Amino acid sequence: MSAQERLTDALYGAGWGTVKKLPEPVAVRLGRTIADVAWKQRGKGVLRLESNYARVVPDAGPERLAELSRAGMRSYLRYWMESFRLPAWSAERIASGLDVKDLHHLTDGMAAGKGVVLALPHLANWDLAGAWVTTKLGIPFTTVAERLKPETLYDRFVAYREGLGMEVLPHTGGTAFGTLARRLRDGGLVCLVADRDLSSSGVEVGFFGETARMPAGPALLAQHTGARLLPVTLWYDDSPVMRGRVHPPVEVPPSGTRAEKTSVMTQALADAFATGIADHPEDWHMLQRLWLKDLDPARDPATSPAAGQEGTTS
Repeated sequence: MSAQERLTDALYGAGWGTVKKLPEPVAVRLGRTIADVAWKQRGKGVLRLESNYARVVPDAGPERLAELSRAGMRSYLRYWMESFRLPAWSAERIASGLDVKDLHHLTDGMAAGKGVVLALPHLANWDLAGAWVTTKLGIPFTTVAERLKPETLYDRFVAYREGLGMEVLPHTGGTAFGTLARRLRDGGLVCLVADRDLSSSGVEVGFFGETARMPAGPALLAQHTGARLLPVTLWYDDSPVMRGRVHPPVEVPPSGTRAEKTSVMTQALADAFATGIADHPEDWHMLQRLWLKDLDPARDPATSPAAGQEGTTS
């Protein structure tokens, strides 16, 4: 393990070990302070965030983009402060921490017995949403997590999410898809963060006027198993309660090849994600490259692919 990896693991360990013990108002102030310091430093993650927001809000000038990136960093650190503290939250605090519109799409889908796939972008706090599902609704679910370096950091994230009632599978290894399909065929719930492709074999979609690549997994799982595919968007307001919406089901097209159906369904997910991101851009924690233009290093040599650490929360 390198010195940088040991430092990263130690910092996350300190977060879970220390921040969860802080009173909530103190944690809120700490998160905002850290966010503002990071924003003022204008590092690669902040610059990437502004670049991404420029696609979402194309008429925004430099001042507006700076305002958005500052709000975005505050939202991002709110995510971390909440996540570090979630293991110490009571069941009542978790249950009251999220208010969801159109929840019937999920409950009706579970009642049908064919399984449900929830697909989310990196909006607000998807870990809190997951804890709310297991705690408030009493529905266990399966998800996947990106394998991180050092391995001890990955183990921390798995233990953290399993402690919130989630079954966590590694993103790599080739067995995740089969396990997810089995869970769905048994009438279970699968939750996937699905606005950034990690495999380089995803589906190209139109996203805020340009081409991006998103994972094919949610659409393929729905086709293979007959599960209901539901986009979900989340956002913060000025209250301690996060808000969310379950969007109408993405239907499997009645005709076409598997690839064609997957393309149509993934585009429908992208469109649903875009509505939530456009309404609350500051809550979209995309500190990494997403659009194909940005993924070509020759076109953007100044920014490292590792800009930001957002990927560690997938």
